Formats: sequence, structure tokens, C-alpha cells
Amino acid sequence: MSILLTHAYYLSADPKEQKIMKPYPPLGLLYVSGYLLSKNIANHVFDSTFSSKAEQLDFILEKLPKVIAIYTNLMTKIEVVSLIQTLKTERYGFPKIILGGPDVTYNIDNYLNTGADFLIIGEGEETTFELYHAIMAQGDFHNINGIAFIKNGSVIQTPARTKFRELDDLPLPNRDAIPNEKYLSTWKNNHGESSMTISTQRGCPYTCKWCSTAVYGQSYRRRPAHLVAQEMKMLKDQYNPDAIWFVDDVFTISHKWLMAFHEEVVKQNAQIRFECITRAERLNAEILRLLKEAGCFRIWIGAESGSQKVIDLMDRRVDVNHVKKMIQDTNALGIETGTFVMVGYPGETEDDIHETIQYLKEANPTHYTITIAYPIKGTSLYNEIENDITVKPDWQISTDRQIDFKRKYSRKYYDYAVKKVVNEVESDREFNKGNTLKAMKFKTKSILASALMKMNK
Repeated sequence: MSILLTHAYYLSADPKEQKIMKPYPPLGLLYVSGYLLSKNIANHVFDSTFSSKAEQLDFILEKLPKVIAIYTNLMTKIEVVSLIQTLKTERYGFPKIILGGPDVTYNIDNYLNTGADFLIIGEGEETTFELYHAIMAQGDFHNINGIAFIKNGSVIQTPARTKFRELDDLPLPNRDAIPNEKYLSTWKNNHGESSMTISTQRGCPYTCKWCSTAVYGQSYRRRPAHLVAQEMKMLKDQYNPDAIWFVDDVFTISHKWLMAFHEEVVKQNAQIRFECITRAERLNAEILRLLKEAGCFRIWIGAESGSQKVIDLMDRRVDVNHVKKMIQDTNALGIETGTFVMVGYPGETEDDIHETIQYLKEANPTHYTITIAYPIKGTSLYNEIENDITVKPDWQISTDRQIDFKRKYSRKYYDYAVKKVVNEVESDREFNKGNTLKAMKFKTKSILASALMKMNK
């Protein structure tokens, strides 16, 4: 086999994930592998998740592929750059390096300057197939849409590739290429249940300023419901996971599709407990009922802030009160809820942070995550704050999370704001449970965080 697909995420080198232990397979790479197989292109996949970089390099040295395609994203970029520099040597036969993933679209020059030979911009299946053929035939690359490369010292970027319109033509991801049992057992041993992933759609038509649509674009394309149910049934029969995580941006965007999905899941006896992400305005009582009957046990409903002013600044186009109501209605139906919030968005004030705290208390989601807003290159948020960037470390050894910009308050202020939100909300929860002592401990931490926020304005 002359082509190897890999990535550069190593669980053993990620202290945060070692505490969480909820790894998922590289689904994008497995889709590319499955597509190549459907075109009779044999390929190796090295899933680095449970391996070390040394083991990965040993595997590559054993196979000596002529082409190595590497998936890269915001969090793996540093390791990917290091891997490229190692591979572009005589020891590994100077393979042609292809990079794909969300981070390449707006960092073309940066990635090409690391030694990568080609970048795949956008969806990778067809492009990888065509590019591999051209490399092996030593042919012309200018007629391959959706790539970038350097020729005679100049960066060449070809026209964008037309996206898949009919996702029913897309082969299933090549799950046979990875150690599924390691993923399942890791989940089971750490959380008492196992979980797998399924993708049903590509693209997102919404316009949230902080969100990147670098790969699939601002579109909406969906696999037929009966094929999704078939995939669920296959996973159920072959791997018997305890749960499924649908990785789609807005699972309930189409009510017509969801009704068909519900029907097919029941008809094919494909029910597996699942969780998904959606938007509040794409939920109602009937949709919640269908989700529950199909097996949904948890819905993540995004708001990002408890302040309508901040939500509008983000171009979220949602009513925070409706988000709160949908979380409450979902809770009442016996489905777990989750929500996402961030602090430090441009224009946010201390009053807005207090509104976020109140929103979380009243909505009472089962789970919530909180982050400090950061700009991803290529997003509207990045474009808005680009001239106000105050911290921008060297690209090769940093991530977009480390970029900082002029905000209302200092960065330290927002570090303590996160603690304020969490401790205030947890204090309220413990008080409502009747755990007064625990509530007071959280309240004390909240008061301390407030004082430190004031000191670091």
C-alpha cells in the first residue's frame, strides 16, 4: 500500500483528557479511508490515539508509504508540524505529505512552509483520491480542485471543490481500520458505559461569529434517514455500544428528516441511547417526544451566554429565554440537558456575566461547559478583533487558544470570572438539594473569585 492516513493526537500526552477519558475515533480520516477503499485504493490507517509518536514512526518506517495524509486541527497542530519535520527525511523515504482538516483553510502559507507538499481545503474524500492518483502518476496538480501547493517558490491554490450534494453516495467510515475495542473499553472502564460516534450531516447554515465552517462550509446536507438507521443497527449488532454521540452541529435542524429518522430507527430496531447537539428554536414538544422515543438521553442546547446583548453580538439569532425554556422542558421530559457558555466575548460587561449566572441557575441544565472566548482564524470574530490582538505566539508552537486581544477587562479577570460562574451555580444547586454545607463552600469560593475579579479589572 502506497498511502497511509494518520493524525497526531496522543492520549498518553494529554493530561486533561487523561482525567476525562472520553476519546473518540478520527471519523474524518475513516471516511477518507472508506472512500479510497470504495475506489479500490488500498490504504493503511494509523490511529495514534492509543499509541506514542515513537510507535507511529516505527509503523511508518515499516510500511514506508509514498504518500502520508495527516489530519490536523487546532489542538493537534503543534504535534503535526513536528511529525512533518521528522518524516521529511531520507530515513522515511521523503514521502509526499498531504494535510487536511479545519485548520489548513486559513493557514495555507504556514502549513506549506512546514514542509507539507499539499493541503486539502474542504472535504477530503474525492480530493485525496484524485491527488493520490496524480502523485503516483507524477501528473499535473493544477486541475485538481480544492488543494494548495508550492511551485517555483509560489503558493498555488486551485478552485474550491464542489461539495458532496448527495451524502447517500458516501461510503461508511472504515471503522475496521482502528482498535474499536480500545475506545469501547476505555469508556466502559472510566464511565461505566461505552460510546461511539455517527455523522449524519455536513455543513451548518447558521452564522455564529466565533464558529469555524472551514471544512464543510455554511451549508446543510444530510444522509438519508434510513441509511443512518442502518448504520446504528450495524454498530448495535457488531459493537454493542451503550451510547451514540451524533457529531452533527444541529441534529434537529430538519423536522421532516427527524420524523423519518424516528420512523426508521423504530422500524429497523436500531435504537441505541444517543446524545446530540441542537439549537433551541429547532426544538418543540413534538420533536422532544420523537427524540426520546428514538433513544435520545441527552441534548446539548447552545446559548453561549445568558445575556441577550452578547448573544446578539455573536450573531447567534436565538432568544435566551427560549433557550432556557427548552432546557427546562427537556429536563421535565426526563432527557438530560447540556449547554455551552463562554465569558470574555468582545463587548461583554460584568452585568452580562451576572446574567449568564442567572441563566444557568434558572435553566438548570444537567451539564454545562464554560470557556473564555478565543478567536479562530477565518471566523468573523477573528476578523473583528484582528487589529486588537495583544498576544500572538509563534504559530508553529502555539494554538489559537493562546491568542489574546483587547477586552473589556484583563485576561486574569476572565480566569476568575470562570471560577465565579461555576462556584455560584454549584452553590445554588447544592442549596436547592438541601446540602447547605456544600452550598456554603461553593459560595465562599464564589465570593473570593468576585474579589479577585475586582482586583484584576
